[in-house]
Amino acid sequence: MKKDIRTWIDQLRGAGVLDTISKPVDPRTQMGALLWQSRERALLFDNLAGYPGWRCLGQAPGDVRLAPLAFGCDRNEMVPEFVRRTQESGTTRLVPSGPVKERILKGDEVDITKLPIHQCGIRDGGPFISAGLMISKDPDTGNRNLSFHRLQMKGPRKTGILLYPRHGWTNYQKHESKGESMPVAFMIGHHPMYYFAAATTTDYGRDELTIASALLEEEVEMVKCETLDMEVPAQAEVVLEGEILPHVREEEGPFSEFQDYYLAGAGQNPVFQINAITMRGDAIFKNIQNGAEVEGCVYHKVPMSAQILRRIRNVGGGTQVKNVLALPGIFGIVVQMNSRYYGEARNVLMAALSSEYQHPKVAIAVDEDVDIFNYADVLWAISTRVNPAEDIITIPGAKIHAMDPSCQEVGKPGAPGWHRVGGKVMIDATKPPECDPARRFEFERLQPMGAGKVRLEDFL
Repeated sequence: MKKDIRTWIDQLRGAGVLDTISKPVDPRTQMGALLWQSRERALLFDNLAGYPGWRCLGQAPGDVRLAPLAFGCDRNEMVPEFVRRTQESGTTRLVPSGPVKERILKGDEVDITKLPIHQCGIRDGGPFISAGLMISKDPDTGNRNLSFHRLQMKGPRKTGILLYPRHGWTNYQKHESKGESMPVAFMIGHHPMYYFAAATTTDYGRDELTIASALLEEEVEMVKCETLDMEVPAQAEVVLEGEILPHVREEEGPFSEFQDYYLAGAGQNPVFQINAITMRGDAIFKNIQNGAEVEGCVYHKVPMSAQILRRIRNVGGGTQVKNVLALPGIFGIVVQMNSRYYGEARNVLMAALSSEYQHPKVAIAVDEDVDIFNYADVLWAISTRVNPAEDIITIPGAKIHAMDPSCQEVGKPGAPGWHRVGGKVMIDATKPPECDPARRFEFERLQPMGAGKVRLEDFL
């Protein structure tokens, strides 16, 4: 059986981390708060007020500590496992049909207001499709791209869309320069590996659906769209087919974004016109709650951590980097490493701040005796192993992620050249390196007498 949202639900249920909510829930006014409160358990809603017959999955995974379940490994091995699986690309294969074709709606039958789209935040501009993954193509090469984009519901067949200046935006600019609409398909609801793949930043032109295949460790089956010369995953729950109009901008936003603010990205953004919907006969809708340290953040933290880990392992001919984890808000990362030489941690941090990702502006290096999944442990390392006069280095005037509201904005969303400028900082919170064993020994963490031998549960 191919992995999809249903096999994922079974896996969550089997692991005892899924709660089913049978009481009526209004997606517009209640679901956001319920998802926000469920940080360590997924929620399956099977009674959606005003949307008979629909079910909805959210917070799956709602915390980075739940994400390893999708990989079948320990949390400390999740990011290295991501790197291992994506050393080579997977494959896709076109098939005649699939479950996503069980219902087909076209023209006037299309009405997204009948979908159980939830409203994430109080100040949002309205309901947003938050779990839509956009499939677009480079008009010159035909190369596919899979990417995350928020869709603000504006009518039965119309949404606003934020196109962040990355690969999907590049494809759109190519179409727009020719005065053409960009045909796109939005997939809503599938196995989490598709979401991890869509959030993976890699070379322009690489098909993220092959990354999804590598993460799933199985071939991805694709079916032809009804109204577009495009392909979509056959086991998806819902697909929206349509076009992003050229030279059309409308007010879009605000929206509850990953950094826990409303303001970033709102403004004059493009418009998505929907021409068809295909779906399963009993489709399960996917709503992603956004904000720091909820599901929308998790999907970006894991692939970003993996791509940076892949890069910095090769710094200076090879480093002993064990793990990387994006911090809350995604603008910071912590690197877990074994520092062998003075200055080695700084070389690693410089590489981490200039990776494929635009997000990191804060990079922290810690030793292997620090649990990077425990933010209190990271703060302990900063407090006890950092000499601020020497171990904190600020880099001014760097290009910063355009969604970072703390830095100076240049240009506007929806227009070419939109970016931000600000500082970056490196914090070397490692103890003295291996080449200085006497000094390093002074920073060995204390352990209680009987550590590793005496267990509390044996005395209870």
